[in-house]
Amino acid sequence: MVEPRGVHVPVLLDRCLELLAPALDRPGHAPGGRTVYVDGTTGLGGHAEAVLLAHPNTILVGLDRDTEALAHSQRRLERFGDRVHLVHAVYDELPQVLPKLGLERVDGILFDLGVSSLQLDEADRGFAYAQDAPLDMRMDQTRGVTAQEIVNSYSHPELTRILRVYGEEKFASRIAAAILRERAKAPITSSALLAELVRDSIPAPARRTGGHPAKRTFQALRIEVNGELSTWERALPAAIDVLEPGGRVVVLSYHSLEDRITKQAFAARARSTGPVDLPVELPGTGPTLRLLTRGGAEMASEAEVARNPRAASVRMRAVQLIEQDQGP
Repeated sequence: MVEPRGVHVPVLLDRCLELLAPALDRPGHAPGGRTVYVDGTTGLGGHAEAVLLAHPNTILVGLDRDTEALAHSQRRLERFGDRVHLVHAVYDELPQVLPKLGLERVDGILFDLGVSSLQLDEADRGFAYAQDAPLDMRMDQTRGVTAQEIVNSYSHPELTRILRVYGEEKFASRIAAAILRERAKAPITSSALLAELVRDSIPAPARRTGGHPAKRTFQALRIEVNGELSTWERALPAAIDVLEPGGRVVVLSYHSLEDRITKQAFAARARSTGPVDLPVELPGTGPTLRLLTRGGAEMASEAEVARNPRAASVRMRAVQLIEQDQGP
């Protein structure tokens, strides 16, 4: 197992701890009166470690689809003993994971979405367009199709769709056409070759702004390979459904597609579903969530971005489950 490069800096750590604290600093319903914290994307365990240190009466359920990330977290968190439960699972599988651990409800949940530091830093995973590697991009390397399979098998319309929708790439059709021309000569197996194809497909004036020309294409392929958006659409409602009253969910997302799903899911439960012209709220129609990050998503400060450049695009949203009668 290769050690991660450099020092892993968890994104918006202090603010995450601040938002989760009221839900974790109270008597819990888990065995021993403990509260339950779920890290839906444990990664290298930075947020999880900080929560366990700050809340000695809290147990961790740490999920990750990346077996290598779980191995690193296991070593990092082993000193917390039986307070740690690490599970190889995708975050939409939380409702199936909890009963296996003898748990029904949770008090705090954190999702740090997108690609992890480990996946970006290890060249052989194929996530980084700046390093040559096999086109893999699977977060869980034990299953699923690779980016190489997608690049070499999808039709022009299919490639155009995922580049346009998941990468918000204006030149999706041109890039897809270039991929088809190149793979007709030989299969595309290299991340460096793909990045070069993308760069050459984008007009020179457009390449001068917006960062690396291949960034949006690699994002789109990664989302398609891992089914990230469809999984997130299932995972967030499922997570809200297992919260204890007063429990909190914090979400860190890194592009508008994830954030839009989060915003819509939170907003749907933070407003009344009853008729607007009634003088009183009907039982079971009131809001079930209270928004904790008002005025839109919170962004990282300039100081945070200076310490941790990966925080530059983060959007944070958080909610609390309201304690109320939910009706019949």
